Amino acid sequence: MNRLAKEKSPYLLQHANNPVDWFPWCDEAFDKAKAEDKPVFLSIGYSTCHWCHVMEKESFEDEAVASLMNDKFVSIKVDREERADIDGIYMTVCQMLTGSGGWPMTIIMTPDKKPFFAGTYFPKKNRYGMIGMLELIPQISDFWKSHRSDVLKSSEDIVNELQKVHTSDRPVQLGETIFEKAYTSFERRFDKEYGGFNTAPKFPSPHNLSFLLRYWKRTKEPHALEMVEKTLIEMRKGGIYDQIGFGLHRYSTDSKWLVPHFEKMLYDQALLSIALIEAYQATGKEIYRKITEEILSYVLRDMLSPEGGFYSAEDADSEGEEGKFYMWTQNEIRSILNKEDANNLIGIFNVEYEGNLPGVHKNEIRGLHLSITSDELSTEFLEEIETSRIKLFNYRENRIHPYKDDKILTDWNSLMISALAKASQVFTNSDYISAAEKTASFILENMISDSGHLLHRYRDKEAAVTATLDDYSFFIAALIDLYEATFKTYYLIKAIEFTDFLINYFWDEKGGGFFFTGTGGEELLLRQKELYDGAVPSGNSIAILNLIKLGRYTSNSRYEELAQQLIKCFSRLINENPASFTQALIGLDFAFGPSYEIVVAGAKGTQSINDILETIKKNFLPNKILILNSDDDTDLKEISSFIKFQIPIDGKATVYICRNFNCKIPMTSFKEIQEEIGKL
Repeated sequence: MNRLAKEKSPYLLQHANNPVDWFPWCDEAFDKAKAEDKPVFLSIGYSTCHWCHVMEKESFEDEAVASLMNDKFVSIKVDREERADIDGIYMTVCQMLTGSGGWPMTIIMTPDKKPFFAGTYFPKKNRYGMIGMLELIPQISDFWKSHRSDVLKSSEDIVNELQKVHTSDRPVQLGETIFEKAYTSFERRFDKEYGGFNTAPKFPSPHNLSFLLRYWKRTKEPHALEMVEKTLIEMRKGGIYDQIGFGLHRYSTDSKWLVPHFEKMLYDQALLSIALIEAYQATGKEIYRKITEEILSYVLRDMLSPEGGFYSAEDADSEGEEGKFYMWTQNEIRSILNKEDANNLIGIFNVEYEGNLPGVHKNEIRGLHLSITSDELSTEFLEEIETSRIKLFNYRENRIHPYKDDKILTDWNSLMISALAKASQVFTNSDYISAAEKTASFILENMISDSGHLLHRYRDKEAAVTATLDDYSFFIAALIDLYEATFKTYYLIKAIEFTDFLINYFWDEKGGGFFFTGTGGEELLLRQKELYDGAVPSGNSIAILNLIKLGRYTSNSRYEELAQQLIKCFSRLINENPASFTQALIGLDFAFGPSYEIVVAGAKGTQSINDILETIKKNFLPNKILILNSDDDTDLKEISSFIKFQIPIDGKATVYICRNFNCKIPMTSFKEIQEEIGKL
């Protein structure tokens, strides 16, 4: 076994038996490269990445390739989910040099970490116009030896360009027209037949849907809501959704949501749940509640650790074959179900005798013919289908499961805390809030350093890796969501503490915005400052909303001033392509308003208070903060001093609503409160 055997990362441990003399990212590797005058071969991936597995099997387990790598390079393996800071820098390089990026990512660089070659997957031998590892390695080595000055100049040029990418440009003034600009982009790219945006491959990107829901709320534009609903339903009916065990696969390889890349990521489950909860609030349609509950049942069943944290992902592969765990034949289904149930399920789930996946003669279960949004199918028939589904699920449980990446990440766990907290509010489900609080407690008890800093990764009873902006921003957002779900002021106190820490250690005093890494951390090529909302929203985008909300909770203008500076820092980027920054636009939507501060005054737990809170939480009111002012909450009165005068009137539960810094007359009539909330 190589040096990776001593690591905690599941991805690094997968490569511990390779004949490649792998190093983890460490000074020892770069010192060796300098001493032996060799370039560094950096390979970045993650444990549930299908093509990472392919490249390992073809090349990194191959003695001939490994011998070449060991002779010509010092080789380093990095888990992108564990070291997002390293991945972010070199992914930008890969995109700069090749026009695209992905994993596995291959970077070749000088011993002082400056890249001069980049790519993604390489086969063992030349194939289909792609250079193979057996040909690539000698070419790179020869170039390193014979054209050293060119290599060094190229690496310096790349680093200079990299610095420019992360330098904020001249700010522009953003107005409310930016929302229409983003909406028009989505409208132009919308797939009217199958939902989603662009062509294959299609990614869920649920924060895009959350933005469109806010645009609908702001403008009453019906097509914005139609695009959201069409996309959610088509995903639920397609193969990207696990029809038997629930949960969302990472993306669809086709434009119809039929053939997925089968891995399941924790962040997708969390973000899609949030979008579904908001769709339920906006429309009142039970289907969105049902899908949310399905996804959360999968997460709580298969992704929850005994300690209370959530695992990161499930692999696409099992038994060396992508998607094998999820595949069925007609004969297999007929052996499990009686004839009538089998015929019904085969028709509903698009199961063909020759298979519905090209080349494998097997079926992926799809709900294309299941009319999940109408009353066309009888309750009895749907119950029969559900009974059949459970039988198939129980049968499938006996198969060899895909590999589970069991590391626990602060940022992704925080997204799931938010999803559970929101679900508990809207669906009045105590199981969800119990799970959310348990996960938050797990982080606070196990993923804090001795100096009080957040840590990024927990596995095998060890917390390690300095937390990034994403960890702090997402966890702060989760703590705010926990407060609004429980009205435990402790969560607000912790949110403020972590926000102040974030400002002190991550804020760019010169250019505004938050760096991805804090001061005093490992010195890399640069400190990134990112806003792009990709598969997961950026930490800066989440921070915009956090700062605005905490500004409203505390009446501390500093938080909102920082939010304004953050927006200004990235304003030119947002203005050029707003549809790439939808989470940032969600923060802007709150900032521009209308926004609301709603204070409910009265004794916590009484029926009148519960009825009022339920009314507020079931409505789609994304741009609000919600405070419960009870007599015994002295800590809250210290944080939100303005509520000292917002008290129950004549002993009755009372609601105070302020809109855009103007306050309405307090209300005690439940009917009046319902009507007023309905108008917001």
